Amino acid sequence: MTTAGIDAVEIRTGNLKLDLAETFAPVKDEDPAKYTKGLGLHASSFPDAYEDIVTMGANAAKRLMDRKGLTPEDIGRIDVATESAFDHSKPVSTYIAGCLEDVFEDDFHHANKGERKFACLAGTQAIDDAVNWVTSGKNRGRAALVIATDTALYERGDSGEATQGAGAVAMLIDEDPDLTVVEPLQGFGSADETDFLKPNQQFPSVDGKRSMQVYLARMREALRDLEEQRDLHPDDFAVVPFHIPFPGMVRKGAALGYRHISRGTDVEDALAEEIGPQPRPDDFEDDEAFRDALSEYTDDLTETDRYQEWYDLTVEPTLGISRYVGNWYTGSVHLARAAALRDARENGRDLDEQQMLVCSYGSGAQAEVHIETVQPGWEEEIAQLNVEEQLRERYDLSFTEYEQIHDVHNYDESTDIDAFTTPEEEFVFDGWGRMGERKYTYVE
Repeated sequence: MTTAGIDAVEIRTGNLKLDLAETFAPVKDEDPAKYTKGLGLHASSFPDAYEDIVTMGANAAKRLMDRKGLTPEDIGRIDVATESAFDHSKPVSTYIAGCLEDVFEDDFHHANKGERKFACLAGTQAIDDAVNWVTSGKNRGRAALVIATDTALYERGDSGEATQGAGAVAMLIDEDPDLTVVEPLQGFGSADETDFLKPNQQFPSVDGKRSMQVYLARMREALRDLEEQRDLHPDDFAVVPFHIPFPGMVRKGAALGYRHISRGTDVEDALAEEIGPQPRPDDFEDDEAFRDALSEYTDDLTETDRYQEWYDLTVEPTLGISRYVGNWYTGSVHLARAAALRDARENGRDLDEQQMLVCSYGSGAQAEVHIETVQPGWEEEIAQLNVEEQLRERYDLSFTEYEQIHDVHNYDESTDIDAFTTPEEEFVFDGWGRMGERKYTYVE
């Protein structure tokens, strides 16, 4: 049986940085701890005036292809996942392919190109599609590029403003991958929800409290769906990457997930001696009383040494990049995977043949939980990432400069300012074409 999964990964941050504690909090007259401890965020990544979802995606894809020694002939599929698209017809994948064709000698005329949309879940859905394409044999020996790219901006003054971010994650999906095999088992939780949406508008309308509830409800459903296919146990998984709207939200998702998959296991039995057994619906007269008891149990659970040790080992390392770049929408969970692998390599943790439980989510709303197996050789692949260098080299914005660059990327504003950084060996936005299309060039 053909195995397929993620063979390589590249990350591209926006070239600008907004420090939440030092720059954002003072202007908002807020305690910096609201962001660094409450949200779990220290900085946001922003695109400069010449950057957008195309340049970030194309730059990540080019670096991936260069270091893997690939040409366009090796790529049979290009899928872009985004919720920041600027055209309702022409997919972002065609723009990115056009950029890459300008620097490679061949073209992608025989590659299937598309654009995936389901809020933050679309990147995982695009991986699913690409894996199915590879394992079906339709790939004819070629690999797929999956690119998750977003500018996750909110209207200024919105409660979600501090969680903003911008960047791209490019992944090569191929047979016998070097990073992770995507296993066939999947669990889904899906419902028609209006927790977060953009009805013909750039910036989202968000019901924050509802969105958190929906996130957890859909994740619970997805875990139940996966459990119908195989037994789950907290100790089965070395890494548990979640979608990260902000790290504080992951703390809630992780507690729910641990509680759920430890139910009926030796873990619950061991914890019962300390905090009692998990509440069961049949033990209560009504649903409200059950939920209150479950909430109290979950609070107690997160205070136990057993849970905290599990969280520190399997979840905390997934947050190492997102804390300094913010929410990347479709790229968020894929940043989490890369961050965990990077942390494992730096700390000498052996993940060969270990499993991940990847927990993806998109508002509107759907969660997907699937299993990936880390492949021998993952350390060599993950060592190629240069994300630390990118983070160090970002331009540190003042608040006034932040307001200016926010206006540049606001489709309803017409703002012309000089770039804060000088592009070098990267694709850049280069103005408008005759039909209103965006034009790009590569700067040596």
